[in-house]
Amino acid sequence: MKRWITKGLVLLAISVPSSTEIKAQEVKGITTPSDRRLLRIKTFFRKRVCPAHEYAAEFLIASDKQKLDWRLLPSIALIESSGGKVFSNNNIFGWDSCRHRFPSVIAGIHVVADYLANSPLYRGKSIDEKLKTYNSQPHYRVAVKKVMAQLEGEPISY
Repeated sequence: MKRWITKGLVLLAISVPSSTEIKAQEVKGITTPSDRRLLRIKTFFRKRVCPAHEYAAEFLIASDKQKLDWRLLPSIALIESSGGKVFSNNNIFGWDSCRHRFPSVIAGIHVVADYLANSPLYRGKSIDEKLKTYNSQPHYRVAVKKVMAQLEGEPISY
């Protein structure tokens, strides 16, 4: 008879929507190909030759689901990983000083969005307060908010 010893082992389960669930959410109108925000994010990242343009819909789906400002996740991704150019562990947000490993970039987007919306460290805070908790360096908040402003005013390329 085999015995399994799990002394000191802690497992953490993270609920991440499957690609089927995500596609179903898109169809339900969380984001559509004509969503101006989607076009702004894609255009913004493409102009900067950033791989994160591939995740534009995911940023919006996660933001809308968690009731976050739609510009926050892509802005953090630009500051932390140059929009997906330099990162490790599928972690384009630099979450936990890049030590946290996500099963995929998409999973990372949804997990970080969930933390920013629901973790006791972030829940109920303004964007400034969330950013101060995320990275306490004063220049960090300024940099992320500057990117957010650029995203807001990004001309749309069809």
